[in-house]
Amino acid sequence: MVRDAISAPDAQGRPRRVTRRFPLFTRDTARPEGGGRAAPGDAPAPARQWPVLVVLSAVALGLLLAALDLFRAGTLLVGAALLAGAVMRWTLPGVGMLAVRSRFTDIVTYGVLGLAIALLAMMAQPSPWLEIPFLKDTLHFTLTK
Repeated sequence: MVRDAISAPDAQGRPRRVTRRFPLFTRDTARPEGGGRAAPGDAPAPARQWPVLVVLSAVALGLLLAALDLFRAGTLLVGAALLAGAVMRWTLPGVGMLAVRSRFTDIVTYGVLGLAIALLAMMAQPSPWLEIPFLKDTLHFTLTK
C-alpha cells in the first residue's frame, strides 16, 4: 500500500505533507479559484454574494417574462444573464457562489450556454430575428434523404 509522504510534525503535532502530489485519498474539496466573497466579510449576506444574485435575478425575470407570453424577450434575458455571469467570472477577482468550477470552465460554460440560449431565442418561430440559411438546407437534407 502506498502512503502519502510526510515529514516531522508541525507546531500542533500533526504530520506535515512534503510533496505537492495529490493525496492517495481525497478528504476535502478545494474552493474554486475566485470563490471568495465578493464583498468584505462584515457586509450583509446578500452583499457578499451580489454576482450570483444579479445572475439569478435576471434569469428569474427572464423566466417570468417567458411565462407571461413574452417568450423571445424572456429567453434573450436568460441568455444575457448567463453571458453577464461569464463576464463577471472573467473580470472580477471574487464572485462568491458564482464560482463553481475553475475560472476557465465557468467562463466557457456560462458563455456557451448564454450564447446558445440567445441565438435560439433569436431564431424562434414565427418571424425569427436571425436566419441561418445553411440550417434550413441541412434540415431539408436530413429529412428528405
